Amino acid sequence: MDKEHKGVDSLLLSDLIEVWETNSLTLRTIEHLTMFGIAIVLASIIGVFLGLFLYSRPKIAHPMLNLLNLVETIPDIPLLVLLLPIFGLGKEPTIVASVLYSLLPITRNTYTGLKEVDLKYVDIARAMGLSEKDILFKVRIPLSLPMIVGGLRIALVFTMGVVTLGGLIAAGGLGAALIAGIQLYKINTILVVGFWTGLLAVIFDGLAGMIEKRLQRRYGIW
Repeated sequence: MDKEHKGVDSLLLSDLIEVWETNSLTLRTIEHLTMFGIAIVLASIIGVFLGLFLYSRPKIAHPMLNLLNLVETIPDIPLLVLLLPIFGLGKEPTIVASVLYSLLPITRNTYTGLKEVDLKYVDIARAMGLSEKDILFKVRIPLSLPMIVGGLRIALVFTMGVVTLGGLIAAGGLGAALIAGIQLYKINTILVVGFWTGLLAVIFDGLAGMIEKRLQRRYGIW
């Protein structure tokens, strides 16, 4: 029986090394994390600024959040397909789809965090003579950080999944190796790449969770 078709119990270190080297998983991981990182940075910047904008324009907050929620109801693969005529195959539509999926949790948590800051802190700041701009940047935003990072945790999971699906549209990354393993029915490849991708998601979620807890302990209001 071919090595790639052996069961889980017989998946030895030599098999892991062979799968890793045969599928160039070091290069695939770098490609994957590059797309992942670009998408997260873009989504974080856009999401936080959009949340700030909605906080300053509360009348359009709910319609905008509903629109972002509507985008999130579109399944992953159909969204990637919809982006193909605009961006073509490859990394661009994968990154754009990842950003679109990640905008809702980051924007919503930023807006909600700013809005729900305990008014006693705002009143104290006003009593100290701080302007509304100073209150925003010195009080509201810092106290909103735990909730903003909570939205980022959700975005991390979304992004890891979408970037993996990008393998279907020639985006490269670990998704390409996983899709190849499925197409050729290489069980060891499917197991190794699937496990490694899942482990990366758990690691990033854990790191974000640690940051979130530290912020919660520091500010202690959520």
